[in-house]
Amino acid sequence: MKLMTFTQVTVDGVVQGNGGRDENRSGGFERGGWARTVFDEQAMALVDQTYQRADAFLFGRRTYELFARYWGAKAPGTSPIADALRSRPKYVASTTLTDPQWTGSTLLSGDLASSLRDLKAAPGGELQVHGSGTLVRWLLANDLVDELTLLVCPVIVGQGLRLFPQDGPDLALELIDSRSFPKGVAVLTYRPGGRPEYAA
Repeated sequence: MKLMTFTQVTVDGVVQGNGGRDENRSGGFERGGWARTVFDEQAMALVDQTYQRADAFLFGRRTYELFARYWGAKAPGTSPIADALRSRPKYVASTTLTDPQWTGSTLLSGDLASSLRDLKAAPGGELQVHGSGTLVRWLLANDLVDELTLLVCPVIVGQGLRLFPQDGPDLALELIDSRSFPKGVAVLTYRPGGRPEYAA
């Protein structure tokens, strides 16, 4: 399977609290819900299609718990995203979660890199990561991402957890797809390409 990440991010790189006003207020963050108003019907159709392509999902603990509460509570047939999440295997990378309750969930503990290499070697198409900013950072640092998709929202929030740390690893990216939608969301898909080349 190809490990593919899908991350909603502001122009200034923030991933925290995209979905709701009171979502993930850690660190005094008070500007949640910045993505909700910019996803028009066309952008949402792309998101729905993306979830339906997945063979399996991988989450960090915080996103897993948020999704389990929200998408896991939806009745069958009411949402293509919820239906995809309900019907596919879900893997959780966590050292603090002990008993994932969402049906079809498997906890990955111990040597996470080795577990993910085994998953990637299994038959299938896409192992998708949605949200899970801290996990995406780790996956990139450990050279485990096959494709990185950024759903860039036309907003600068000026605070919050950013996808790329100030002092993180460097990485060259090859743009393999791009599109934009009427309310300004730009979807950029990259293939990691090793270390960047720097000017002499």
